Amino acid sequence: MKIFDEIESEVQSYARNFPRIFERAKGEYVYDTDGNEYLDFLAGAGSLNYGHNHPVFKEKLLEYIANDGISHSLDLHTEAKREFLETFQEKILQPRELDYMVMFTGPTGTNAVEAALKAARSYTGRSNIISFTNGFHGVSMGSLACTGNSHHRGAAGLTLAGSSRMPYDGYMGDDLDTIEYMDKVLSDSSSGIDKPAAAIVECIQGEGGINACTAEWLRNLEAVCRKHDMLLIVDDIQAGNGRSGNFFSFEEAGIKPDIVTLSKSLSGYGLPFAVVLIKPKYDNWKPGEHNGTFRGNNMAFVTAKAAIDEFWSDDSFEKEVRRKGKYIEERLNKIVDEHGEGNFTTRGRGMFQGINCVNGDIAGQITNAAFRQGLIIETSGADDQVIKLLCPLIITDENLKRGIDILEDAVRLVCRRVDEIPEENDYFDDVVVEKNEEKTEVQA
Repeated sequence: MKIFDEIESEVQSYARNFPRIFERAKGEYVYDTDGNEYLDFLAGAGSLNYGHNHPVFKEKLLEYIANDGISHSLDLHTEAKREFLETFQEKILQPRELDYMVMFTGPTGTNAVEAALKAARSYTGRSNIISFTNGFHGVSMGSLACTGNSHHRGAAGLTLAGSSRMPYDGYMGDDLDTIEYMDKVLSDSSSGIDKPAAAIVECIQGEGGINACTAEWLRNLEAVCRKHDMLLIVDDIQAGNGRSGNFFSFEEAGIKPDIVTLSKSLSGYGLPFAVVLIKPKYDNWKPGEHNGTFRGNNMAFVTAKAAIDEFWSDDSFEKEVRRKGKYIEERLNKIVDEHGEGNFTTRGRGMFQGINCVNGDIAGQITNAAFRQGLIIETSGADDQVIKLLCPLIITDENLKRGIDILEDAVRLVCRRVDEIPEENDYFDDVVVEKNEEKTEVQA
C-alpha cells in the first residue's frame, strides 16, 4: 500500500472502504493480490452490468485490437461506430419506438449531462433547470448545480446557479403530490422560479439512496413538462442498460423523454463511453459546438455492440433481470423484517435495490462486516445510510443467494450489538478467507 499512501490524492474514496490491492476479475468475482476471492456487489458503481471480462466481449475486443482497429478517431466515421449505431437503432431504439439522434460526448456520465443541459438551454433560450431533491448528476459544474448532495456541492468552491430544486416523489411523504406542487409553482409568476428550459430526473436515484419514483409520478412529470413547454431529460446513467428490469428505466411508465443520458454499463465492458439521445427537433447543434478529444470510444463501440447482440436481441434477458429482482426484493424484505426492529426499510426496483439502515454508522458497520466475509458492497444516500446492491445482472442464482446470505449475516452481527462491534483491527486481523466449491468460510 506504500505507493498509494505516498503519492495518490486524498480524494480517493472506494479504496478507503476496501483496502486491498485487486489484480484480476471474472464475472461476479474480484481477486486481490493475496489470492482472496470477493463477490462483487459494487460492479464498478453500476458500470459492469454484464460482469467483469465477459468472454464474448473480450474476444471481440481482442480481435479488434489484433486487426489494428482504430482506437482513437475524434468524431470521424469509423466501421466500429457504424456497427454500433446500426445495432443500437435496430435492437434498442426501434423495438421501443424511440426516435433519437445519438450524440457522442466525452467518456463520462457528467459530460453527457452537461451536453444535455446545454442542448435544452440552447433550444429553449432559457437557463433554469428543474432538478430534484437527492438527485445526483455528476461533479462538473453544470451537473453539480443539479445535484443535491451537499458533500459534493461543497467542493465546488463557488455558488452553483442555474437550477431550481423540487421535491422528488415521496420526499414530502405520501400525502403530498410533489408534481402537483411543481405545477403550481411553475404556474405562478410570483413563485420566484424562472421558467425552466428542462427538468432532469433519475427514475431511480442511485447516489441519492435508491429512491424509485412511481410510474404515475413520472407520467405526471412528463405531462407538466409538456404543459409548461419545457424539455424532459432522463438521466439513465446508473439505472439504465437493464438495471431496472428494462433497458431504459423509464419504459415502465410508458413515457418518451426528450433527452436521455447513458453511460456506465453502455460499453458492456467497463470502458469509458457516454451518449446523449436527443429527439431530432432538439438536435440543433452547430458543428463542434460541444466536443472533446475523447468523444466516442471505438473499443467501447465494439464491446457495446457485442453486449446488445448478446443480451438485447430479444426479451429473455429482461425477464431474467426481473426474476432476480423479485428474489432480491423478497430476501431484503425478509432481512428487514427479521433484523431491522421496525427501523430498516427496503427501496428500489429490478436489480437496483437497497436497505435503508437509519444512519450511515450502522450501514457502514454492515458493509464493513460483509467485506470481511468476502462481499464488496457500498452505501449511498445523503448520510450513506442505504446499503446499495449493484451486483452484475448476469450473476448466477447461487452467487446471488450467497451474496445476500453474507449481507444478512453482516446485518445480524451488527444488529445483535453484543458488546458492540469491536474495532476492525481487533476483530478482523486474523480473518482468513478460504474458498471451496460451495461457499466462503470466514475464520477469525
